[in-house]
Amino acid sequence: MTTNTSPAAAAGTWKLGSFEVNRLGYGAMRLMSTSDGGIRARETSIAVLRRAVELGVNHIDTAAFYFAGPRSANELINRALAPYDDLTITTKVGPGRDFTGAFYTARPDQLRNQVEENLRELGLDHLDVANYRIGQSLDRGTGSLAEGFGVLADLREKGMIRELGISNVAPEHLSEALEIAPVVCVQNQYGLTARREDDEIVRMCAERGIAFVPFFAVASGTGEDARVAEVARRHDATPAQVRLAWTLHQGPHVLAIPGTGDVAHLEQNVAAAALELTADDLKTLDGEG
Repeated sequence: MTTNTSPAAAAGTWKLGSFEVNRLGYGAMRLMSTSDGGIRARETSIAVLRRAVELGVNHIDTAAFYFAGPRSANELINRALAPYDDLTITTKVGPGRDFTGAFYTARPDQLRNQVEENLRELGLDHLDVANYRIGQSLDRGTGSLAEGFGVLADLREKGMIRELGISNVAPEHLSEALEIAPVVCVQNQYGLTARREDDEIVRMCAERGIAFVPFFAVASGTGEDARVAEVARRHDATPAQVRLAWTLHQGPHVLAIPGTGDVAHLEQNVAAAALELTADDLKTLDGEG
């Protein structure tokens, strides 16, 4: 693996197909708004993105339906980081927003338009990685993904997309997608006590050399706050850092894409790449010690 001394590289790297990325990345959803619901200043969002890259983050996760006030997160990323030297930009399609701002789920025949929207907003001639997300909510998508994923596989053959992933899926969806085209990542909600039924998908991805990329790995953790706090005290760390470190300890193929709109919080998140949990820590977090 490539030697890299940046803070984000402390947990090592993994390949998303042809793209090697640091396992600690950044998710752009939280560029959208402040915690009190107000619109975050455009300048602050740009500062967060640029600081992330300074810290060695080279994997940015985004989508055209992420909005930060009147602008999409994609447009802010374009303004802050283009021409994306040594960066891998991962987007997702499936969910979308209509002209009123309401969410919809794209039909297979609408997916090309969504890909083109991401290309236009990011200022790219191809998408590095495009995840096909099924369903709008945190509930797992149901039914076959073959038709929609097949559309993206065709766009990959046309050169509009380099690599493909899937999101919000069950194990059978991964098996189905692999029959159609290579899959470089699976992106699902997953955390210390969130959606642990996905332990099976984590194992499936490990066996196949596919990245597993949890979202809401910090925000969705509940029910073990005392245990997390105890481990945090041992390491003089924050609970969020412990949750991120636990995520990264699930395997070398597991990535983290924590999001924030605050520079100080970003720096704390990236520092979690260097947090090494002991066997006793892991037992404590899993309620075994």
